[in-house]
Amino acid sequence: MSRDVGLTTVQMAEFVARGVLAFDGVVPEALNARFLEQLRAPVGDSDRTLSQAYSRITRNSSIPKISPGTSLPDCFQPGDCLHDILNLASVKGVIRSLVGDAPVFDHHFLHLTLGAENEPRRTSRAVSQHNHQDSTIDPRQAFDIQLFYFPQAVTRAMGGTRYIPGSHLRRVSEAAIARYQNIVGQEHVVCPAGSLYVFHMGLWHGAGRNQSTEDRYLYKIRLGPNAPQVRLWNDVDLVTQPDSPRPIFWTDPSHKDPVADHLMALEPWFEADTGRLELINRLKLWRYITGDPKADVDYWLTRIENEWGLP
Repeated sequence: MSRDVGLTTVQMAEFVARGVLAFDGVVPEALNARFLEQLRAPVGDSDRTLSQAYSRITRNSSIPKISPGTSLPDCFQPGDCLHDILNLASVKGVIRSLVGDAPVFDHHFLHLTLGAENEPRRTSRAVSQHNHQDSTIDPRQAFDIQLFYFPQAVTRAMGGTRYIPGSHLRRVSEAAIARYQNIVGQEHVVCPAGSLYVFHMGLWHGAGRNQSTEDRYLYKIRLGPNAPQVRLWNDVDLVTQPDSPRPIFWTDPSHKDPVADHLMALEPWFEADTGRLELINRLKLWRYITGDPKADVDYWLTRIENEWGLP
């Protein structure tokens, strides 16, 4: 992705299907170092508890206080580290493709998980965070995004964010899924410094337990659209209605369609019956972002909309 040209149609199809896109190392090391320097305790000092660490960070204004509903361009001052990160051409292109040029700020948060060497300082035993969807049941076709910025390399031992691809359209109420752990097909963030993950607001996720010796940092910001999310990406390669649908069951190996392949890709946790509903929900979201009320893949929506037999 060069300049801020935005996502491709194939990337958008992947986001619609899986609810997540990952961009490894898009934030330069100099910005990562600046961000971490603002958050870490001064040399010679130490935070005795996680609460003390958060208290110190909130006092140093590295994470500013911003009112919900503020337009993103008005959230951060030029020269601030977060302003510079969110205005990188590659990051701006991702944001614009999903929620527009001036999305609405919802909230942000710095997630800090102490390393194992700080175990004695904890006030309670460290455990993995439960699986959850953020906020409450949200039935909108429109969607917010959550940017997860990892300013340092995240190893498997550091317990990076756990998420279940394709879960974003199965809507629940926040922690109603807390009892479900280790779902087949789940993935864990393991990435180089400066990586950015983009989550659909409904993606099931939770933090892992940090079993490394290093404190783990994650900055999250949630953004919502301020206008219809129709063809905001670089859609020059978009074909909404092919001349004819691709054959199903008796397939045609010469028919190549990476967009359809993404939209129809099954996740390991899909059940044999209700997994089909996930495909239908994907296609409804695809219709929304393409602005094409007849868009379909493999006849899923068309067949249940055929009412010509009515008197």
